[in-house]
Amino acid sequence: MDVGMLWYDSNEIDKLETKIRRASSYYKKKYGQDPNLCFVHPSMLRKDGSTPKDEKVAEPKTAGIELRCSKSMLPNHFWLGFNQEISNV
Repeated sequence: MDVGMLWYDSNEIDKLETKIRRASSYYKKKYGQDPNLCFVHPSMLRKDGSTPKDEKVAEPKTAGIELRCSKSMLPNHFWLGFNQEISNV
């Protein structure tokens, strides 16, 4: 994924999946297709805020979107987009 949409959601009540669904819905309205990849800060994948050991390993899909963590992402930010390589698999 070279280009994507950056989404910010600091709502502390909603679960990660809810936030991703909300961002995905907006992405689809704006770009006319569903995203299939989302990058988040590693701390967002753990309830205790800890960082997963291997940040390059893709996390399970949420709302049909592959999740990957990256330290370059800020907490509460989501980088959504469409990765052609994923859609060809």
